[in-house]
Amino acid sequence: MMNINIVAGGPGNLIPDLSEYREKDAFWIGVDRGAVTLLDSGIIPDEAFGDFDSITIEQKKAIEKAAPGLHIYQAEKDKTDLDLALSWAVEQRPASIRMFGISGGRADHFLGNLQLLYQALQRNVSAVMIDRQNTISMFSPGSYTVLRDPVKPYVSFLPFTETVNNLSLEGFKYSLNKCHIALGSTLCISNELIRSQGAFSFTEGILIMIRSTD
Repeated sequence: MMNINIVAGGPGNLIPDLSEYREKDAFWIGVDRGAVTLLDSGIIPDEAFGDFDSITIEQKKAIEKAAPGLHIYQAEKDKTDLDLALSWAVEQRPASIRMFGISGGRADHFLGNLQLLYQALQRNVSAVMIDRQNTISMFSPGSYTVLRDPVKPYVSFLPFTETVNNLSLEGFKYSLNKCHIALGSTLCISNELIRSQGAFSFTEGILIMIRSTD
């Protein structure tokens, strides 16, 4: 199964080195200005989505020439360009979806993009948002393993639903045992692993995990 990497048009200084994600089975999607970012990084987008109203005519022509699959939409539409790209990606049933260039800049765009993680979760597709400082993922009830990351050592958990029930954390500096976390709680902000790996589990709700660095 392939891994799909989606690059949107967020601030370039927040996008990590994309060459680190150029596995043999990687499939690349550029969203609007994100397609230009891919070309500038020496990566040919396999698909490109957007209204492309934020780039120059020359940049648009370069995308049209390079991308095998091009999806052009009107600027006025009911879904964002990233939503359209993610919906297409989910339909491919990939092993995972990684999204870059979707944080920083406008807060409404970022919060809207965060909602898209839930869209993928509902379809049982693993999706994650990645920038230079943060990695954000979303989970349904179950048990999960977390490996220590020296680059992003801080691990925070936030409820996406009204409550997250029976949350347990093992192998963390601050452990929990079947704790109920309500929407608005900051109890699980800025934790750290004390071993090479830890675990978390919960029985109800939807949970956001953020791994970050200062």
